[in-house]
Amino acid sequence: MECVFGLVGDGFAVLAADTSAVNSILVHKSNEDKIMVLDSHKLVAASGEPGDRVQFTEYVQKNVALYQFRNGIPLTTPAAANFMRGELATALRKNPYSVNILLAGYDKETGPSLYFIDYIATLHKVDKGAFGYGSYFSLSIMDRLYRSGMSLEEAIDLVDKCIMEIRSRLVVAPPNFVIKIVDKDGAREYAWRESLKDAPGASA
Repeated sequence: MECVFGLVGDGFAVLAADTSAVNSILVHKSNEDKIMVLDSHKLVAASGEPGDRVQFTEYVQKNVALYQFRNGIPLTTPAAANFMRGELATALRKNPYSVNILLAGYDKETGPSLYFIDYIATLHKVDKGAFGYGSYFSLSIMDRLYRSGMSLEEAIDLVDKCIMEIRSRLVVAPPNFVIKIVDKDGAREYAWRESLKDAPGASA
């Protein structure tokens, strides 16, 4: 029951994701961070099969770092989005990744941006987007309440409304969420929204 969503505000982009690692009817952990810091000014939120999600996001992260090391300049956010789209399209004909991506970034020339990339290599630049079962609720909330040029406080309030809706409406709702933002000061963790903490292992 994964939930990944994000939006663009006035000078920043924000991503939120559930933190549940689930297989079949089992919850393995509830503090799995599904939003990767790609570089100093980019965030990648991913949903999908856990192995594909981790392998693909780490592969992209290392290749983005390699490009900067070789050329002395970082990839722009649109370039990183197109690189991901190309890798997913190539894999689609060989050994496809079951992974959906929201890429948020900030560029000095163009400001914040958000890209929607799904498992069949569809790429769109969007103002708001979501993946997973939680998207049924978060997209409807954002359709109603989102507007361009939102302040950070307004955006976080909207994210919290989406989280509350998912928790109250989704039959197997994830308890915990992580929120990260990217702006001119870089990509960073903003907050966690936790209603359940992992219990320590039973002592022998």
